[in-house]
Amino acid sequence: MSITVKFFASLRETIGKANVNLDADNIATAADVWRIASGNHEPVDNMLIAINMEYANLGETVKDGDEVAFFPPVTGG
Repeated sequence: MSITVKFFASLRETIGKANVNLDADNIATAADVWRIASGNHEPVDNMLIAINMEYANLGETVKDGDEVAFFPPVTGG
């Protein structure tokens, strides 16, 4: 019963880890995943989130077996 969490690019450097496996108990949303996996870091403005490779937001529901990925904001011209 777990949720796989991945951090990419500068978020990986900020959090200090690339991957985390969380116990799915007491996790309802991507915001819960971020809070627990990041060690209570504040969410990054315009951070991109994917649940099972589909774009999502912090309010999206997560469940056992999901993969949640966090990406820093993308900029460019």
